[in-house]
Amino acid sequence: MVGLAGAALFLGGAAAVGWLLRATTVGAGYAAKVTCSLAHLSGQDPQQIVERYVASEVWPLGPFLRVDVSGSGALARVSGGILHARAEFRPGLGCILVPGDAREPLPVPELLALERRRLDPDLAWPEGDAPPVERDPAVEAAIDRAFAEPGGEGRRQTTAVVVARDGRLVAERYAPGYDAATPMLSWSMAKSVTMALVGTLLRAGRLDLQAPAPVPQWSAGGDPRASITLDHLLRQSSGLAFDEGTSPTADLPRMLFAHADTGAYAANEPLAFAPDTHWSYSSGTSNIVARIVRDEFGGDVAAMARFANEALFDPASITSAVFEPDASGTFVGSSFAFMTARDWARFGELFRRDGVAGGRRILPEGYVAFATTPTPAAPQGSYGAHWWLNAGTPGDPDDRPWPLLPPEVFAARGHSGQWVVVVPSARLVVVRLGLTVPDLESIDGAESLVADLLRVFEGRSFEAATAPSDVEGSPGADSRRAPEPGASQRRGGL
Repeated sequence: MVGLAGAALFLGGAAAVGWLLRATTVGAGYAAKVTCSLAHLSGQDPQQIVERYVASEVWPLGPFLRVDVSGSGALARVSGGILHARAEFRPGLGCILVPGDAREPLPVPELLALERRRLDPDLAWPEGDAPPVERDPAVEAAIDRAFAEPGGEGRRQTTAVVVARDGRLVAERYAPGYDAATPMLSWSMAKSVTMALVGTLLRAGRLDLQAPAPVPQWSAGGDPRASITLDHLLRQSSGLAFDEGTSPTADLPRMLFAHADTGAYAANEPLAFAPDTHWSYSSGTSNIVARIVRDEFGGDVAAMARFANEALFDPASITSAVFEPDASGTFVGSSFAFMTARDWARFGELFRRDGVAGGRRILPEGYVAFATTPTPAAPQGSYGAHWWLNAGTPGDPDDRPWPLLPPEVFAARGHSGQWVVVVPSARLVVVRLGLTVPDLESIDGAESLVADLLRVFEGRSFEAATAPSDVEGSPGADSRRAPEPGASQRRGGL
């Protein structure tokens, strides 16, 4: 009995040591990657990043953490260097975490130079980059509330708010250290950007929503995952097992901060449910989709980035976009896109206008309707295709995720309070960005901000603005084409 008790204590201690090692590995990876990106892409002071944000995110490692940032990247050390993680900075591609299982050298260029559009600073947004012409006191008051700290232990830390109405920039504000030229982190808003990239490839005839997803791990004969389609992946209904929790033992942090190939990590998961029978939010799913996109370019991250710029960002007047890859050269489609707040608003405006920007169709006709059709298994009608919805429970639209907002609202959302909110009937796009800790909607205040703005604009007439109806065959901006009968069951059909 003594021997058994001793063995149990030993095994328990070994398990605790293993858990601690995984936690430290993930925490160091997070610190190196996020600090590197916010320093190099957003121009923030590394020490302030660690103190005001990263230390809270990797608690309780904060007191034992040191992050050194240089021109080549960042190195995070825990407990005096017993364990460390590094991220490499590549101009044009951002910061790339180099975990222990990464291949050397990294399959990404030292420098990526893209032909970016130069926007006229005197031309009105979105085609130009002129600031808002007038200040509306009621709108400014709503933004005041969005920047005010709520009190208590949580920190709102709003970094930017941009408001566009009827295709015009009507208000913007930035926290100290940020401005209209500062690219800002997406976290999970990157999922909606990944979905848009898929749309450009669909329009080019290079992908098929309803065909089996081209994933190498699933191609062996008899693999039940071979029936998973791109539609299933975009709707988070693949049935794959994936733990989206934030514990160091969960799939999400291990995938992002301890493995070189995020898409391969997720694609190796087994089925937990038959495809199309269960909804489960999964960042792993988004990285499988991003890996499919990468494979369309033969694993050439530079070719993939050029295509994204030429097919999506440039025609939408988005000039600041940086989509960071993992160490395998795949865009981290779940989490790591950077844009200025004005460009995040342009991204929302692209979807408000049914995939049309500057009189040019960028996304397939009907793709926004596909994105905003509720996935039947998602609770409260809360999810479409890599976009969050507010449709409400079927038969009970009052039971919806954001009760202060109308059911038509859809949004790209990310960790720490990143929001791009689209209200089609009000012709409104609202961007709220921040470093909110903890990650709670009750602290970030985005729902209240949009509700405040809707009250401000209620009853006001719209100004004339170019609508996507100017493009032949396009539906109007304020009347998203309804899915065909049965589309909520069929999902897709493009």
